[in-house]
Amino acid sequence: MKKIINTPHAPAPIGPYNQAVLVNDILYTSGQIALNPETMELVLEDIKSETNQVMENLKAVLKAADMTFENVFKASIFVSDMHNFSKINEVYATYFNEETAPARETVEVANLPKFVNVEISMMASK
Repeated sequence: MKKIINTPHAPAPIGPYNQAVLVNDILYTSGQIALNPETMELVLEDIKSETNQVMENLKAVLKAADMTFENVFKASIFVSDMHNFSKINEVYATYFNEETAPARETVEVANLPKFVNVEISMMASK
């Protein structure tokens, strides 16, 4: 059964999609960028602040599905410049226990929505 997950504590979708979909206890999040959910303004002071906002948005989506980062089993990170990888990874790592961290890939892409520097999506299970 498919259940749509949306929360006002993460940015409203800017297209024809939902923040997440729960199917048979598996949560599929849409990619999150560094939009502040209260203002819908981008947080782009530096790559660490940007990554932190992305992770906080994902945290809110997970919470709306009664999950935490401990439930995440797969993450996908898209970056516009691989030179930012270590700083992104530094922030990302603070949200996970290293022993139970999810599988992950990081891919450099030409452009991201709103020309941000990082977008992250996740899959989690109950």
